[in-house]
Amino acid sequence: MLKRALPLCVCAIIGLAACDQEGGGNGTASTQPSGAQEAAGNKTIAAGIDQNGRFFQAAKSVGLDATLAGPGPYTVFIPEDQALASLESDQEPEARARLTGILTNHILPGTILAEDIGKAIDNGKGKATLATMGGGTLTATRQGNAIVVTDAAGTKATVSKADERFTNGVVHRISAALMPGAGGEEPATEAAGNTTAQ
Repeated sequence: MLKRALPLCVCAIIGLAACDQEGGGNGTASTQPSGAQEAAGNKTIAAGIDQNGRFFQAAKSVGLDATLAGPGPYTVFIPEDQALASLESDQEPEARARLTGILTNHILPGTILAEDIGKAIDNGKGKATLATMGGGTLTATRQGNAIVVTDAAGTKATVSKADERFTNGVVHRISAALMPGAGGEEPATEAAGNTTAQ
């Protein structure tokens, strides 16, 4: 059944988000197979990732930790700490909006495993477009056996560790930060506000 839904849901990812919303309730059961739920344990993404890591600290500074503790489900690309060294957690409104835009560019709606991304790449003849919670898009391709995610500016991040499962989604570790495209900051702020309400 997942194989049939894959071209509709994963290629643009927007369909997957719609499936979650139509399911009502928390939506987790509609996108996470029971095996994935068992493997997820009892922690949310917010509780399960490194609380002292730069990604979590940045998310907390703009209130996205509450989103990542919510029902989701979400797919989160978490860059290595050194890739986030330049992020400022300044509380000025413009700086907060910029940081929120960057972080929501790493969050996708729904639970999307590496296998799903790989199948979408194959179905898309070597390329898959992933819609982010910030209103932007990322492009997934393969480099050998590795999945590579590219942002709007052309920055490439390799998935170094995939499929860390949590009760409200999945985390993929990546080698670089993914920046939103020009003009992506405003939709990102709105998206962040909307995701906490879901």
